[in-house]
Amino acid sequence: MSLTTAQSRPVQLPTLFLCLLAAALIWLLNALNKNSYTVNVQYPIEFVYDQKQFVPTSPLPKTVTVSITGNGWKLFRQSWLPFRSSPIRYPIAHPLKTKFINTASLATSLTDHAKDVRVNFVAGDTLELNFDRLAAQEVPVVVDSAGIDLAEQMVVSSLINVSPRTIRFEGPARLLRGVPDTIHVKIPARRLALSYDEELRLPIPRHPLLRASADQVAVSFEVAELLQPLPPPPAPQPEKPAAASKPAKASKSSKTKPDRRK
Repeated sequence: MSLTTAQSRPVQLPTLFLCLLAAALIWLLNALNKNSYTVNVQYPIEFVYDQKQFVPTSPLPKTVTVSITGNGWKLFRQSWLPFRSSPIRYPIAHPLKTKFINTASLATSLTDHAKDVRVNFVAGDTLELNFDRLAAQEVPVVVDSAGIDLAEQMVVSSLINVSPRTIRFEGPARLLRGVPDTIHVKIPARRLALSYDEELRLPIPRHPLLRASADQVAVSFEVAELLQPLPPPPAPQPEKPAAASKPAKASKSSKTKPDRRK
């Protein structure tokens, strides 16, 4: 009688993978059904203030870190889909006096906003606030006509046109203090012999919070040849000396009459 060895069946990898996936899914579903899970989530926040009067001088946080406790399914939704929830609105009544976010009041607002979980606390990172008053200033633009480099026998024969003639700056009041009262524009061309019509970049301060109505101006003027030299300026006339005052005549009454008595 011959004995035959039973051959081992090969392992089916797709079947093994599906079994492991099903086991992991069942374990995850059971875990999510439990309560009293605690996680930290990034919750969206929206700051409410008078944007026509005030401007933040440092970036406002778009989210805050919140510690929440609740059911696994609810925490899963809050952890993976936080931005599908409407942001919490945080009002700022006095921006110049408010330097930090009040975490206690924010936690209370979040408790009323997210009623399906328990808010433990708001983490204390990126909670600093900086505001300044929003201001505006109009600054005139002037071309440095004395610094125009002309070719020999050439002169500026027309008015110097500048467009725009004023630049409006808008931003935090402390930044506007560094804006000059007048913007002087220099003509970079050398030995000009033809009419000039160019757009020039303005020498203005650059800052992300400082907005300018324009960063360049159009400058144009005519240049012509001087056919005859300009007449020299008239020589200053010497001042006439003041006339000497004549001595006053003696009055007739002051004359001494001869004494006729003998």
